[in-house]
Amino acid sequence: MRILYLTQWFDPEPAFKDAGFARALADAGHDVEVATGFPNYPGGKLYPGYRLRPYRTEIIKGVKVHRLWLYPSHDASPVKRIVNYLSFFLSALIFGLLRGRRYDLVYIYHPPLTPALAAALFCKVHRKPFIVEIQDLWPDSVGASGMANSRIVRMLERACNFVYRRAARIIPQSEGMKAELIRRGVPAERLTTIFNWATYLPPAAGQQLPPAITAAFVGRLNLVYGGNIGQAQQLGVMVDAAIAAHRSNPAIRLHLVGGGIEREPLRQKVRDMGAEDAVHFHAPVARDIMDRVFDAADILVMHLKHDPLYLITIPSKTQHYLACGKPIVAGLPGEAADVLERSGGAIVCAPGDVGAMTRGLERIAAMTASERQEMGARARTCYDENFSMDRAVERTAKLIEEAAANRRVRSK
Repeated sequence: MRILYLTQWFDPEPAFKDAGFARALADAGHDVEVATGFPNYPGGKLYPGYRLRPYRTEIIKGVKVHRLWLYPSHDASPVKRIVNYLSFFLSALIFGLLRGRRYDLVYIYHPPLTPALAAALFCKVHRKPFIVEIQDLWPDSVGASGMANSRIVRMLERACNFVYRRAARIIPQSEGMKAELIRRGVPAERLTTIFNWATYLPPAAGQQLPPAITAAFVGRLNLVYGGNIGQAQQLGVMVDAAIAAHRSNPAIRLHLVGGGIEREPLRQKVRDMGAEDAVHFHAPVARDIMDRVFDAADILVMHLKHDPLYLITIPSKTQHYLACGKPIVAGLPGEAADVLERSGGAIVCAPGDVGAMTRGLERIAAMTASERQEMGARARTCYDENFSMDRAVERTAKLIEEAAANRRVRSK
């Protein structure tokens, strides 16, 4: 079967369903191609080796990748972010109208919604089925980010309904998200929950940490956050907790590795507080190197701001941290909190509660190294027993085949 995987974000960007996912679908017996943008996430600037063009192709892990023009941006400006999304929507729509009939099915990664909207339009023209995988629930996540007013949120809600009515299958990444979609009127028989897996990469020969990170780790109890530093993460809570915990245990040091619109404001906050010894900022690193940073950490930390959306969302960092086999301190609600608490490898507190997060950091810092190692082992066991890429890809491939078969039956 010929499958088009449509996603705005793809390698070398830190995308969850990356070339490994496309390769796995190909290994399952399908002819897979990818349509995506020119890489610019999360910094909003093109990656080295890329120049903005209307179109370009390349091969990644044996899979053909179509690069489509977009306006590169990922800053705090709502207007620029909208232009970024709409530009890729237009490029995806044009690509689909010109070449969409070559594929038997289109598989879309959402967010953003715009690629799915483009697919809903060109798949209608070519009478092809499409599947939407939902990682963030729109328009809820857009409203939570503060990047859109109520009028835009209502427009997005109508666009979501348009897409969901036409999708052959919809794959939410949590049971809470599935329940919410049913509440909104999506038929239960078209919904299948498939949990995310981790994209953790084991060490390769010769890999080394950047010298600046190695030097900053020496002689410290190292807390590590790796990923996007944006509004949804509300990492100011984590920074405040780490600074407070550092006062009681000067060995504690928080490392924030990554980029995003909140990075510079948080750096300035740390400078203003004179807390540079407690909190270090590091530039984004390649994903495989980021996993080596996680390996070197004593404790992994994460936080999401309080929002009803996150009650029904499991951020992919949850599975990734569990797979790293390290103790975790997390401030987040809902289904993700339940997963971490059941693992036995995490201390979980309510989002936004600096005092509770401080106590959690102090508690885990007071443990012996062997006690922390036992927590990490429980986290890894939870991952092995509940999350598997092989199982998820197998279920995804089955849904793809069912959707294509159902469309062939209806076409007769």
